[in-house]
Amino acid sequence: MTDSEGRRIPVIIDCDTGVDDALALLFAVRHPGLDLRAVTCVAGNTDVDGVVRNTLTVLERAGAPEIPVARGAARPLIEPARSARHVHGTDGMGDLGLPAPTRAPAEADAVTLLRREILASPSPVTLIPTAPLTNIALLLRTHPEVTRNIERIVFMGGAVACGNATPVAEFNVWHDPEAAAVLLTAGVPITMYGLDVFQRVVVPGARVRRLRESPDPGARLAGDLLSHRPASPGAGADPDAGGIGDAGAVCSVVDPAGLTTRPLPVEVSLAPGPTRGQTVVDRRPRPGEAEIHTGVRERALVDVALDVDVDRFVALYLDTVAGPRGPGAPAPDPR
Repeated sequence: MTDSEGRRIPVIIDCDTGVDDALALLFAVRHPGLDLRAVTCVAGNTDVDGVVRNTLTVLERAGAPEIPVARGAARPLIEPARSARHVHGTDGMGDLGLPAPTRAPAEADAVTLLRREILASPSPVTLIPTAPLTNIALLLRTHPEVTRNIERIVFMGGAVACGNATPVAEFNVWHDPEAAAVLLTAGVPITMYGLDVFQRVVVPGARVRRLRESPDPGARLAGDLLSHRPASPGAGADPDAGGIGDAGAVCSVVDPAGLTTRPLPVEVSLAPGPTRGQTVVDRRPRPGEAEIHTGVRERALVDVALDVDVDRFVALYLDTVAGPRGPGAPAPDPR
């Protein structure tokens, strides 16, 4: 997909690489309709230095070492960092034994790089955070002028139904709830790609095995990463299947028709206790007594992902990462 004038869509990914963040980077680098302008790193799945290392390694394996990468926040705005190494391995990349990157990150910090790349883009940028939202909150509070050149923020985070970090809170939002609350008041269009769709896009085991046998390093890495996710939905019947996770948010930028969204009010629970980090999605058809008695009627709306065309996104992902692509290659057909 390109924009209305046939140009590649400028995107920036803010990530905590991470197995499925790596899958998202591989897709973004290889889809000919996307112009990945920068990648910024934040603590989340592993510590921020590990995230930087993993990100640089993935870009090199994908054949895109020139994309600028910057180190960002080492901890949430208020709380200490809490990793997800029990899911992503001690190195954050499934303990695949990948080589160290051959280059260093940019000298600029993540917020500086985000501001620079957003304002320098000739057309509005789509910002895709697939991580805790600390860098994004710092950017929006420090440099609010960037919003004039942001087309949309598509973030992987939150949940309408069940959480994973807690019964009601998804990891990225739970890791830094205050940052997520800042994002939701950014004043730009926002899409929430939450657990409700995140957990459903699963690549069949046969296709995972085929990727792992590819002679192309990037495609082979995608297969190895997918094989690290045996707990994905559907794995009971197909133990080699793997979920694309965060990559689905990037797929939705390329092919928004594959996602069913609804504009709904969303708030983040910030109070201590069992609901901290919950994304409270208001699906009621009309305001209730709480809004009537407080006089609060108008609330900012978020395009909340409620359903996804699984086969469409799986095909789009596989067609894109199966081999090297460039700006001149034909875009995969998402249908």
